[in-house]
Amino acid sequence: MRVKRGNVLQKRHKKIIKYAKGFRGSKSRLFIAANQAIMQAWKNAYRDRRKRKRDFRSLWIVRINAACRMQGLTYGNFINGLMKANVALNRKMMAELAVNDKEAFSKLIEIAKEQLKTRVA
Repeated sequence: MRVKRGNVLQKRHKKIIKYAKGFRGSKSRLFIAANQAIMQAWKNAYRDRRKRKRDFRSLWIVRINAACRMQGLTYGNFINGLMKANVALNRKMMAELAVNDKEAFSKLIEIAKEQLKTRVA
């Protein structure tokens, strides 16, 4: 006697089709196509949740570097000067200052330059 698992299989298929809602064409209607699309989508989502953090950090660094160079300092020297001055400020906040509060960022630049001068002399 064969096993008929109609409702179990149907529920599993229905669940996958539900997750694939919004996909185009057969990817939202046919189980096999939907299943493959869902697996790929979840793989990309998992990977990109981690990548987002790297992307934002590099964006902040680019913004800080641009603001530093306008004041005659490179990003590396700026960070080095702040570390020597024991200024504990993360890159997200520094980028925010560089974009929205140029006066405060100029103060940070001065602190970094001062530390670099005192170490050289």
